[in-house]
Amino acid sequence: MYKMVKSIMNKKRENKNPIIAEIKVYSPKYGDLLRGRDEMDILRIYEEAGVAGISYITDRKYFKGDFQVFKKICSSTELPVLRKDFITSKEEIERTAEVEGSAILLIGRLLKEKTGEFVDYALEHGLDTIVEVHSREEMEIAKGTNTTMIGINNRDISKLELDDGDVSLTAKLSRYLPEGVVSVSESGISTLEDLKAALRYTDAALIGTSFMKAKDTLNFVKSFVEARLYLDKIVDNYNPSF
Repeated sequence: MYKMVKSIMNKKRENKNPIIAEIKVYSPKYGDLLRGRDEMDILRIYEEAGVAGISYITDRKYFKGDFQVFKKICSSTELPVLRKDFITSKEEIERTAEVEGSAILLIGRLLKEKTGEFVDYALEHGLDTIVEVHSREEMEIAKGTNTTMIGINNRDISKLELDDGDVSLTAKLSRYLPEGVVSVSESGISTLEDLKAALRYTDAALIGTSFMKAKDTLNFVKSFVEARLYLDKIVDNYNPSF
């Protein structure tokens, strides 16, 4: 239970950078990211690189995801697996738990006042929850829930990744993060300087597009996991209340 949070904190204790690596099939901005590769081969590369967790987008309309691929990933790895989608029903939380997903993304902008209810339902089903925020108002929504994680999306999800978000939003919103909740900087992270900026303010980074576009995926991802960033922040502040 709560495998994603535990994996992130374990990586930090190992002095590794906690990376949630995304197996991303398609980007509305860059198009096909698989380039003829198999998702399972990318999974094995991520495992070998030492990432903290796996992310997969199951949305079919905009990101060409497939729930059956998510199911296969969950059954094929010991790493915690995050399901990303535009979740608006509790049935989708149940489906995620049934296939042994580890965590689910809940978007504050979509769920609004229902966010806390959906977080509690997911926690009851043994899932870690990442409440995603992109503004101060959405951060306040997240803070009013029992979520185990808060994700700061550097890009505007309403623009479907067509904007050029960067980690400056993580820096801006991180000051409003509550104590005792694991924080994740999402999207717009493509260099080690980006990663350093993200991890100065949050506990982990979720990276997809730049990993999928890399020519030498294994060594590129490994460089992110193993980079010595010399961060000037206290990182082990997780204090679970459940």
